[in-house]
Amino acid sequence: MLINITARHFKAPEKLKRFADNELHRLERFYDGIIDCNMVMDYIQANRSKHQVEIHLNVYGKVLKVSDLSDDMYKSIDRAIIKLERKLQKYKARLRGFSHKKVVSYVKENSSLYEEE
Repeated sequence: MLINITARHFKAPEKLKRFADNELHRLERFYDGIIDCNMVMDYIQANRSKHQVEIHLNVYGKVLKVSDLSDDMYKSIDRAIIKLERKLQKYKARLRGFSHKKVVSYVKENSSLYEEE
C-alpha cells in the first residue's frame, strides 16, 4: 500500500508521521485490496485551535473518504482510522453481496414453510 502523508499549516514531527503510518498499515488487516492512501493533517487556528485529519483510501473501483476534527492530532487520527475500518468492512460486505436485509427477507419468506409442518 502506498501512503502519502501531508501536513498543512504546521510541520509534522517524525513521531507523528510514524504513528500515522503505523495506524494506516493496520487497515491492511481488514482488506488487502487497498491501492493507496492519502492522509492530510490540518491545523485549524480559529478562536480555539483544532486538528483535522482527512483520509482518502483508494480501493478497487471506489474511494473511501473520512475526516475527523478534535483538539488533539493523535485523537483525530485514531477516530478517523476507526471510521475508516467501519467503512472498509461495509465495502467488503458489499463486494461479497452479503446484506442483512436479504437474510431477514429470506427468513421471513421461508419461516411459513416451517410453521405449516
